[in-house]
Amino acid sequence: MAAKVDTPAAPLSGVQLYSRFALAGAICCSVTHGALTPVDVVKTRIQLDPVTYNNGMIGGFKKVVQAEGAGALLTGAGPTFAGYFLQGAFKFGGYEFFKQQWINYLGYENASKYRTGVYLASSAAAEFFADIALCPLEATRIRLVSEPTYASGLVTGFGKMLKQEGVGAFYAGFGPILFKQIPYTMAKFVVYEKVAETVFRVFPKKDMSNSMQTVANLGSGLIAGFAAAIVSQPADTMLSKINKTKGAPGEGTTSRLIKIAKELGLRGSYAGIGARLFMVGTLTAGQFAIYGDVKRILGATGGVEIGK
Repeated sequence: MAAKVDTPAAPLSGVQLYSRFALAGAICCSVTHGALTPVDVVKTRIQLDPVTYNNGMIGGFKKVVQAEGAGALLTGAGPTFAGYFLQGAFKFGGYEFFKQQWINYLGYENASKYRTGVYLASSAAAEFFADIALCPLEATRIRLVSEPTYASGLVTGFGKMLKQEGVGAFYAGFGPILFKQIPYTMAKFVVYEKVAETVFRVFPKKDMSNSMQTVANLGSGLIAGFAAAIVSQPADTMLSKINKTKGAPGEGTTSRLIKIAKELGLRGSYAGIGARLFMVGTLTAGQFAIYGDVKRILGATGGVEIGK
């Protein structure tokens, strides 16, 4: 009887592949954002009340704990986890999907030659759809953080906003969230891809152990996170402000945004940047490390790479 010969499994493609990309993205975003909920609470408080929270991130932690107890640092954890689970699925899964569509459209050589444009276009498209899913949960989170007595959690807070203010309240911040998240995600992915390219050019990926690949993803993600935080900080501050309270009767979102921008000025729009650099740098590093590891575990290795 002839010996059985093991043949390598065929690479995944289509729904099988992109559903794994989406799941890996959902896991990496929900875990990292959920773990950093306390930092996000302090960052949001600094943005909304810089007079009270005027001692930086560490001072902000102390003031929140002294005034409301340690449990207040987990305010909004439910909508944070749920919102970024959905957003991560659309963001990472969508990025891989749109990148492949550009490769199909341009051809591999042109896509590789103009890969910076491919990275930017793919991440922008993916983030647009991700924000449609994220916006209602982010609005709920900000309301819970800005008004600790508003509701007891995600379900009650979401229901109360829906009943009292209607569906529109969940998307009052859709403009700012696009203005924040699309440049943020474009910077995040293109800087990550460029830094990772440089690393893997010096240390070929095929020669690296799994643990060293994780370290490379962590380092590339940290640099990408710093760049993304700086680019998106003004819109992040405006998003916190517009979701803090409902607008005056007859006041449109655009007029509210213009008023908020004038009140903040350049300096005010960067309130909480220290906390956000720490938060975004940490979570972006964690996201790319977890994303790479989960993809490997799930066997999601069928995507086309265009880096040189």
